[in-house]
Amino acid sequence: MLTRKQLELLLYIDSYLRQHGTAPSFEEMKKAVNLKSKSGIHRLVSALEERGFLRRLPHRARALEVVKMPASVRPVQDAPSHGFKPNVIEGRFGQPADDPRDQMPSESENVALPLYGRIAAGLPIEALRDETNTIDVPGSMISSGEYYALEVDGESMIEAGILDGDIAVIERTETAENGTIVVALVDDSEVTLKRIRRKGESIALEPANIDFETRIFGPGRVQVQGRLKGIMRDYG
Repeated sequence: MLTRKQLELLLYIDSYLRQHGTAPSFEEMKKAVNLKSKSGIHRLVSALEERGFLRRLPHRARALEVVKMPASVRPVQDAPSHGFKPNVIEGRFGQPADDPRDQMPSESENVALPLYGRIAAGLPIEALRDETNTIDVPGSMISSGEYYALEVDGESMIEAGILDGDIAVIERTETAENGTIVVALVDDSEVTLKRIRRKGESIALEPANIDFETRIFGPGRVQVQGRLKGIMRDYG
């Protein structure tokens, strides 16, 4: 049985596919069903996949296919090209309309997060964005909020247990307490994963490897783009 949010999203995707021939973006889905973050959309899409209502088509951007519709939904003809009103819903649903579980995954479920690529000098996070490339992350690693994943490049944080090739799960934020490991954008051009320290108006970005030096920056040169929430590692 689908939650109301799950059904609302399924109907929106089905309507959008019939009108445009391609699936909506996650940003469009977020606005259509009135969620605050794309993490909620990833969770809804994954739930619909698990229940056999949606299927992702590999190696194609924005490639979703509606496999089936619930028995409680009648087919609609000539849906409007703008605006979305799920006025064909019949019957009752498993959870209330604003079930908080549509915003936050349970600890036993995986969530698909956007994987933006290797975190490397010379590329801001915005340049790494690719909503079509995702990675499944255990729900226990995240809570409410917006998240993304990055592949770690280099050995500057090995003494913090962060190795080259690890997948860093990042909570998107613009603030972080002293001592937090953050994704930092330096001079609007270089992205790095380091521990942040503030002293007065200066910011230090500390590595966790004695072979690397701490870098200190003046006011306005460093922007926090997220804080580390967890690390995933492939031992294969």
